[in-house]
Amino acid sequence: MNQKRHLPAVDRVLGQLSELIDVHGRQLVTGCVRAELAAAREGLKHGLPLPEEAALLAAIRRRADELGRANLRPVFNLTGTVLHTNLGRALLAEEAIAAMVAAARAPCALEYDLETGGRGDRDDLVSGLLAELIADGDPNIAATIVNNNAAAVLLTLNALAQGKEAVVSRGELVEIGGAFRVPDVMRRAQVKLVEIGTTNRTHDKDYAEAIGPKTALLMKVHTSNYAVVGFTKAVEEKAIAGIAHAAGLPFVVDLGSGTLCDFAARGLPAEPTPQQALAAGADIVTFSGDKLLGGPQAGLIVGRKDLIAKIKKNPLKRALRVGKTTLAALEATLRLYRDPDRLAERLPTLRLLTRPAEEIAALGGRLQPAVQAALGALATVSVEACSSQIGSGALPVERLPSAALVIRPSAKKPGKTLLTVEAAFRRLPQPVIGYIRDDAYHLDLRCLDHCDEARFVAQLADLQF
Repeated sequence: MNQKRHLPAVDRVLGQLSELIDVHGRQLVTGCVRAELAAAREGLKHGLPLPEEAALLAAIRRRADELGRANLRPVFNLTGTVLHTNLGRALLAEEAIAAMVAAARAPCALEYDLETGGRGDRDDLVSGLLAELIADGDPNIAATIVNNNAAAVLLTLNALAQGKEAVVSRGELVEIGGAFRVPDVMRRAQVKLVEIGTTNRTHDKDYAEAIGPKTALLMKVHTSNYAVVGFTKAVEEKAIAGIAHAAGLPFVVDLGSGTLCDFAARGLPAEPTPQQALAAGADIVTFSGDKLLGGPQAGLIVGRKDLIAKIKKNPLKRALRVGKTTLAALEATLRLYRDPDRLAERLPTLRLLTRPAEEIAALGGRLQPAVQAALGALATVSVEACSSQIGSGALPVERLPSAALVIRPSAKKPGKTLLTVEAAFRRLPQPVIGYIRDDAYHLDLRCLDHCDEARFVAQLADLQF
């Protein structure tokens, strides 16, 4: 008997999947039905039995759900890195999320001046707020926003130094993630790099002696993703500003992962701020919106009004500008800085960075029994002290005391079991991302908020090894 004849027709199967069609649409579900029927026919050729109707429908539903699932999925970041580039960096404040939703849902005055009825400037949405927070509302300070700090550096260099030279200390020629290097950016900006000093020591005279007829600016790059220690010497920003201004040149500071609050006052490692750079004499400061600032991905360029105007006239500015949802989130984030007393409780980045180790350890104590029950005899689970990282590109050498669930396989050779456990956690409905170290799988709990605790525990039943 030809069993292929007993496979149901596509239309008949679709008639039993109306709820699936409501979710995913007829076209996608039809494709899934045809794919499963084709797989069944292929199985029959190789002697496999005709699939039960219930099993066939279940397979179609699984396929449709898999295809319909978003590629950009929420995960639990238990890597120990708060600002994890691969996991989206800063979590946004609820105020920023609400502002993005409002901007996305309705027309808004992005480039429309409600006072005059004429065309407006999208940078005005945040420029005055940045000047207020960074320079006490100095009218000579302005700002412009692009899509990330790499773009901010590229645009600034191209606008202020195209065809000329920029002077930078050799010890500050950083490379960040994705092989993004300062020398490469300068070449793309059509600026000639003039390296001064050595890897570990640069002096005032190095800047002064490098200035020539083709020099366009002096630049300082904050080495936020590494530290040079030992026999070192760096020139302070105030001194570089003095040298630049004496020669009639602008001084540019790239902070990379900038913050607007005093980290040291909150018990965190000290980090330079745009306020300090401008006070020291910097004419332009660039920094990220989605790192220590705690906002959306953006590059902020702040400084002298005349230089900002020149930067904004550059044709690259239009190619690098941000949209309304980014500006909405950035404005809402910046407004939180007006209330420093409540900033840590309202800004997720600062809340996670200042979270007490004792609180994290207590969370581990509550979670340990559930994780142990889910793993059974496969491994033992303990709560152990560990160190969190602020960010791979922001204060990477600094550590914060934290606590982790440490999973140690029972097998004598744990390597294969560790990979199995790690993969099982990644396959959960909301994937859990930890790290393997010292023959154990670690789940650093610093970034697991109280509101996520129940959801984390509930999905442990879905672990499959």
